[in-house]
Amino acid sequence: MNKKELYQNMLKQLSAITNGCHYVTTNCANMAALLYDTLPDLNWAGFYLMADDALQLGPFCGKIACLHIPLGRGVCGTAAQNRTTEIVKDVHLFPGHIACDSASESEIVVPIILNDTLYGVLDIDSPIKNRFDDIDKQFLEKAVQCLTASCDWENYRFQ
Repeated sequence: MNKKELYQNMLKQLSAITNGCHYVTTNCANMAALLYDTLPDLNWAGFYLMADDALQLGPFCGKIACLHIPLGRGVCGTAAQNRTTEIVKDVHLFPGHIACDSASESEIVVPIILNDTLYGVLDIDSPIKNRFDDIDKQFLEKAVQCLTASCDWENYRFQ
């Protein structure tokens, strides 16, 4: 199975597991597990969600992680502040990279935005340099769109 087929299958699974469930925590937890189990060469997959004007650790799979990330700091904070997907081929070359897991070599972060409101980011790390590319970006952005469409974000409060 090639990369696009893998992602297409993952999107079908994501749609099935989020269908009819509007709970942010539940859908984020299942999506993190699905990505972690489906995509090769990952060492972390999860979410940082907005609370008190910063990113707070949400549902994830992998080793323990940073609890709090200010906007503009590290890859996650940069993606959130700029509201753009960040692909970092070598995290050691990213200014201000926050190293939660020393095994991480590359990273992709996709912001979660609905109706011009930033709700958080999807963060995925790999122990392989240059792991993420435009195909990953395209399909992970679709996955985040599926997540945003399924959840009741406007009535969600992360605590």
